Amino acid sequence: MPGKKTGRGRLAAHFWNRLMLYIELMRMEFVNNLAYRTTYFTGIFNYSIQIGAYFFLWDSIYAGRKVLGGLNKEEMITYLIVAWVVRSFYFSNLDRRVAVEIRDGKIALELIRPYSYQMVKYARAFGEAVFRILFFALPAGALIYLIRPFGLPASWQNGLVFLLTMLGSFAITAQISMLAGFLAFFTRSASGIYRAKRVIMDLFSGLLLPISFYPDWAREIIKLFPFQVISYMPNLIYLGKISGAAALQVVMLQFFWILVLGFTGFWFWRFAVKHVVIQGG
Repeated sequence: MPGKKTGRGRLAAHFWNRLMLYIELMRMEFVNNLAYRTTYFTGIFNYSIQIGAYFFLWDSIYAGRKVLGGLNKEEMITYLIVAWVVRSFYFSNLDRRVAVEIRDGKIALELIRPYSYQMVKYARAFGEAVFRILFFALPAGALIYLIRPFGLPASWQNGLVFLLTMLGSFAITAQISMLAGFLAFFTRSASGIYRAKRVIMDLFSGLLLPISFYPDWAREIIKLFPFQVISYMPNLIYLGKISGAAALQVVMLQFFWILVLGFTGFWFWRFAVKHVVIQGG
């Protein structure tokens, strides 16, 4: 029994040390981004202009129409604003960072360090995401609300579940970006890969156009992938189109995709590392 307790104690200590490491990395990334906060303040202005352009576009599209794609004009404007503001939280350049480290050979140093490469990258990306929501998403949302008031969450329950789905959106986006970055192991230039990834995610997540506007066959295909739970379904929760048990099912669906992508990333990482060793002779 004493031996078992000691083993459990060591395991707990190991877990705690790793957790503290990742929390510290989050903090460091947050502090590093403070040095470039002027860039984010400029980004708020740019985001406001971009959302304003979409507002006038949809204002013209809804001329003489009450409902399109299951959304009235006010719901569409709210959907649009919330979708773009929240994107500033879950978006990251994780794929580019991973690809650069692979291209420059820095990945070799990461292989000998006593921590999970993927977890370190996720921790740093989350630190940046926290910075973004405090200095970008919330200020941008407040500024836009002052210029053009939009709908608030349908209920406090929907608002709470929506915040939970934001975390899920970040996790799924980060994992997809990580997988895209790993493709740099097998190509000379990964720029085309992460550009294609960005277009696909923006298009099929419902960011540029709600999925309800797509034809039936396209919606059936999109359901096979995790994209719709990144933006489209969370936004419907915000609007109250999905609530109660159905909203919790969206959270569970996000969790499912987090597990699937995590498992895929783990095995793809192991395969890619072996590939590098073989190429290195």
